[in-house]
Amino acid sequence: MSKPSQRYRMPAEWEPQAATWLAWPHNVSHWPDKFERIPPVYAAIIRALAPTERVHVCVNDAEMEASARNLLDQEGVDSQMMRNVHFFKIPTDASWSRDHGPIFVKDASGSTVAIDWIFNAWGAKYEPYDLDNAVPQKIAKLFSIPFISPGIILEGGSIDVNGKGSLLTTEQCLLNQNRNSHLSRQEIEGYLSTYLGISHVLWLKEGIVGDDTDGHIDDIARFVNPTTIVAAVETNPADVNYPILQENFNLLKAMRDQDGEPLHIVPLPMPKPVVFQGQRLPATYANFYIANSVVLVPLFNCEEDSRAMDILQSLFPDRTIKGIDCEDLVWGQGTLHCSTQQQPL
Repeated sequence: MSKPSQRYRMPAEWEPQAATWLAWPHNVSHWPDKFERIPPVYAAIIRALAPTERVHVCVNDAEMEASARNLLDQEGVDSQMMRNVHFFKIPTDASWSRDHGPIFVKDASGSTVAIDWIFNAWGAKYEPYDLDNAVPQKIAKLFSIPFISPGIILEGGSIDVNGKGSLLTTEQCLLNQNRNSHLSRQEIEGYLSTYLGISHVLWLKEGIVGDDTDGHIDDIARFVNPTTIVAAVETNPADVNYPILQENFNLLKAMRDQDGEPLHIVPLPMPKPVVFQGQRLPATYANFYIANSVVLVPLFNCEEDSRAMDILQSLFPDRTIKGIDCEDLVWGQGTLHCSTQQQPL
């Protein structure tokens, strides 16, 4: 299946969700010298989500499921919460569900359809990735959800939508030669229009230093409602991210939405630099995840944590803001948004 027969729409993340998808962490090479601290972070994510929505977890085998269940019990995910936690034998190479999982859209009748983009591990940076690339079709078949394969490379973390026709992304990622070198900007926009219902693309330049995904948007700028975007801003002129984020912020202030109306741009602070083994990591509060009743915010044990949470609480007055310690998780070059994928109701 390569061509759709109708127009699709990708719902915004804040729209009602049927479930959140995760893949239980198991690849030690993604967190060398820190892996033992990673599964408890995923337990904290599940503990925050399970009281109010379903959590679907991909595991490689029965042994991994048993290990996960045991840890969840130790970490305070009680039997009531566990009624909303469901495990599925869908093997993965990595646990970044945002990028290898399906993007769920709605068709003209309102039914859910899974978009099965090609996943090549962010420009073939990490091998193998064949298990990850197979995840969308396995999920779709397991739930008898129709799926469509556009035939191009796209990761969920590289785009963000307002559900009304506008999409945020970066030139660094979507125009990168290690993704779809045969496609022009106009042709890529055509795919976004056809499969996600996008009429207006907001192109930023680059992502933050340390981001191995070549500039994923979910590290720098996010829609929080149809007309408002939070944008990561670095206030220290000596920081390597300062000029990158200033340029993106200034671009956003001049941008309009799909109807030609100005957008409200809210600055979101950057945390203190997180460095491990001499490597600058892509720590950012913009990698938050919007669930049905909570917003999960990555924290990095610095004074900026509380300011970022206060800003997001003001933007999501009807949701609880829940901080998750991600100082160890970010060693894998991602945090909460990278780990999750929403399935709309």
